[in-house]
Amino acid sequence: MPRRIVVLISGSGSNLQAIIDACKTPDYPGEVVAVISNKADAYGLTRAADANIANHAISHKLFDSREQYDQALIKQIDAYQPDLVVLAGFMRILTPAFVQHFSGKLLNIHPSLLPKYQGLNTHQRAIDAGDTEHGVSVHFVTEELDGGPVVLQAKVPIFAEDNADILASRIHQQEHRIYPLVVKWFCDGRLTMQDESAVLDGKILPEHGYANEE
Repeated sequence: MPRRIVVLISGSGSNLQAIIDACKTPDYPGEVVAVISNKADAYGLTRAADANIANHAISHKLFDSREQYDQALIKQIDAYQPDLVVLAGFMRILTPAFVQHFSGKLLNIHPSLLPKYQGLNTHQRAIDAGDTEHGVSVHFVTEELDGGPVVLQAKVPIFAEDNADILASRIHQQEHRIYPLVVKWFCDGRLTMQDESAVLDGKILPEHGYANEE
């Protein structure tokens, strides 16, 4: 039986699409069973509908507090009994209660080479800093924003003529490669989080994740 995956989105859902496409390939060990967005007009919901995947919009604007919203989100997610919850451009800071509820089965993708450039506007910040390379990180989610253990990173060069949009496009290509791969590792039972560390095939991964030369 494939592992059950719930994906949370806020926007176009290009990483969602990459995971949906991966799930269609032979012997892929996961299946997206539901997609949830905090925005009803998120195109990712259309992607889910087109793939005959259950989808829901739960607007955070209908709740008085972040805690109330996250409790409603937990209830909706738990209805699908997921093995894994994937954040794919879900633009909400999650409460500790939410993170604890799904601890060890909550993955996020962040457009920087963590621990550099936590938070927003990562592409412009990398350019402004004069960096020669940038990248993307898939990591487990902990209570520290963008601070959970890194599983896998992909690097891209920064060229002198780049702006944030060009750099973002280059990053997206790598995102669509590495996120389905990390999800596969998890669904295969090869990847876990133990004591705030990412563990692959029984080995604790270093700070920058798998196959990093640093």
